Amino acid sequence: MMKSAIFLIAAIIQFSYCASESDIEVLLSEISDLTLSEDGKLNFTQLVTKYGHTAEQYEVVTEDGYLLTVFHIPGNRSSILLAHGLVADADPFVIRGHGSLGIALADEGYDVWLLNNRGTKFSRSHTELDPDNEKKFWDFSLHEMGYYDLAATIDFVLYQTGEEKILAIGHSQGPSQFFALTSLRPEYNEKIKLFLALGPGAYFFNMPPLFQVIADAGPLLLELAKTLGIEELCRDRGALLTLIKTVCTKGIVSYEICVKGVIFPILGYNPAGFELSFLRTLFGHAPSGFSRKCLEHYDQLYLRKKFSQFDYGVLENLSKYGLSNPPDYDLSKVTADVALMAGKLDELSLIENVKLLKENLPNVVHFEEIEETTHSDFVLSREASIYLFPSIFSLLQNYD
Repeated sequence: MMKSAIFLIAAIIQFSYCASESDIEVLLSEISDLTLSEDGKLNFTQLVTKYGHTAEQYEVVTEDGYLLTVFHIPGNRSSILLAHGLVADADPFVIRGHGSLGIALADEGYDVWLLNNRGTKFSRSHTELDPDNEKKFWDFSLHEMGYYDLAATIDFVLYQTGEEKILAIGHSQGPSQFFALTSLRPEYNEKIKLFLALGPGAYFFNMPPLFQVIADAGPLLLELAKTLGIEELCRDRGALLTLIKTVCTKGIVSYEICVKGVIFPILGYNPAGFELSFLRTLFGHAPSGFSRKCLEHYDQLYLRKKFSQFDYGVLENLSKYGLSNPPDYDLSKVTADVALMAGKLDELSLIENVKLLKENLPNVVHFEEIEETTHSDFVLSREASIYLFPSIFSLLQNYD
């Protein structure tokens, strides 16, 4: 099974490079023959409107020239910024309707802002670089998405609202970005009332067997992708994404292959929170694009067992950092109030690793283990309103 997983990933990488336009069109026609749910067909703005709110869209320019789309659901309570995880964008925060975190916060009156990182389908442009023809566009990982994307979005929200501080919630990679930003640019600690980290990705000790096998093979697979010239993964309507959506929207067969075969073993097993019919909505919106370098950075975090900056190799590290190894992110400089929530069923952000993160952060005001919650359940579970939202709303109330 483990060797098969490696061969499957390698095959997907090969297909994403070699598929012709006709191959992609055939797969797209396969998808069009399927019936997505109504919510699977609606875009972000249409979903927010359907569930009783107004959606606004803005463009934010980062210091290094990336053009980010930021969504806004106006409310009359405190402003709160939502930061998504890897392989995602703002969509998962609204695709469960009133059972989604973004909509639920808006239902409670919060002024909701949603980040879309560089490389996602909403933020795939730059003031100078062409994402289709210039590899330099894709030269980023969680580091740049924290240092530039999150910083620019926080500043934009503060400017638009006139507030001195905002609330923020991040899932998975979202906390990684926040800790990178606030450790390197400590002034951003003063701009956050509370940062709530859901299933934070920082430390990766004692990971499940399937994760270990894939991560151990990561350097080889990522080098294969680099050799093939693949810098963008999950491009909207690209070969890889089209293949995923085709395979994963075939009813019960798709549930067995994509959910039970891939999602549950890596992210955690909870069929009660991730039902078969949800595939018709989820794969109308996910996954979203990101860079090969993002995966490489996370693979390094696992292999090095440290929450550190990107490892470019000894010579380039010496040139960039003045050190042979990349420096760790100094978590002692993350002085903002931080709340940590770990899912008891989460196989990617393990509870013991979140506890280790807690020990290394100076100002953790809340730590909680959430029942019946996997890594993806933090944003996708149909039972989030039972196991997650009460804790979140209770915590936010103290800072509102």
